[in-house]
Amino acid sequence: MSAAAAPARLPPIAIYLAPGDYAVGDARHRIRTLLGSCVSITLWQPSRQLGAMSHFLLAERGPGRSSPAGELDARYGAEALTLMLRDLAARGVSPHDCEAKLFGGGNMFPGQARDTPLRVGQRNGDAARAMLEAEGIRVVSYSLFGSGHRKIMFDIATGHVWSRQQPIGSAAPPLAQPSDGEQLPQGGSA
Repeated sequence: MSAAAAPARLPPIAIYLAPGDYAVGDARHRIRTLLGSCVSITLWQPSRQLGAMSHFLLAERGPGRSSPAGELDARYGAEALTLMLRDLAARGVSPHDCEAKLFGGGNMFPGQARDTPLRVGQRNGDAARAMLEAEGIRVVSYSLFGSGHRKIMFDIATGHVWSRQQPIGSAAPPLAQPSDGEQLPQGGSA
């Protein structure tokens, strides 16, 4: 008697988020982005293998920056989270069933004084934590702050998020293992 061969897994569908984007997908998707002071929130529903990821620039809109016809804009953290939760809800996912991970908030100007209003990354990271707490969504892992940028890849099939941070002025990026002990795969762009 021979064992039946397992079906071949198709290559994942790659999605790249530019600043101000978000995406929602299923186990077929891997979402990637590059973060500086921006922050990504990943949301994952384990049993259904559904997830979402944002790349927001600012925690909230500034005074006088209204949107046309009240449209939500994923460039702002609170609105990006609302858009992701709305799209997940359309797929039958409750916010309370999701696990969250946070990435980014890097200081892109480490020479600036600590009390300067230019600490956008710190404000973004702090706002992301507060937004998720307000929604009752559990944060299971994060890699926030520090200097420089991060490359992020979210595999919705497993819920793993790989992060590679490159501090400003360093020649080679160290591998970070913030979320599940996995390293960013070598040999591919991420």
